[in-house]
Amino acid sequence: MTKIQRQHRITELIDHDVISTAAQIVARLREEGIAATQATVTRDLQELGTVKVRDEHGARRIVLVASPKLAPAPLDHLRRMMGEWVVSVESSANLVVVRTPPGCAHVVASALDRSALSGVLGSVAGDDTILVIAAEAHGGAKLAFEFRTLAGISDLIERQVKG
Repeated sequence: MTKIQRQHRITELIDHDVISTAAQIVARLREEGIAATQATVTRDLQELGTVKVRDEHGARRIVLVASPKLAPAPLDHLRRMMGEWVVSVESSANLVVVRTPPGCAHVVASALDRSALSGVLGSVAGDDTILVIAAEAHGGAKLAFEFRTLAGISDLIERQVKG
């Protein structure tokens, strides 16, 4: 199981069950045949942007932060996601189109949304394409350049691929 798959499963666990410790997640993953140490799960929880809160019944639980303004994901996380999954980036006016392999767009869009990157108003992900809306003052071309840089895709390489 890859890190991304493990983190996705952790997200599902904390969304559907009351879980208050990393040790509980380790135990649940072990029940499913997934090996992970408590240190690994703790790092995953930090990267996912989780916090501990009291729910409406008074139980402490781990949850994903709903607002990227409260706990933005580290830029390194976005860089890793884009470096691993982004294959091309194009822009038009204040729109940026990011392409990924099939089934991967939501992973990159989630990292993008949680990054609180300046100039990004929001994103919409399909199966292999993400539409990112850039702030008017920032512009799509500048944002596309930033995305290419984060993904390690130079303009020259992208032109050769299209070419």
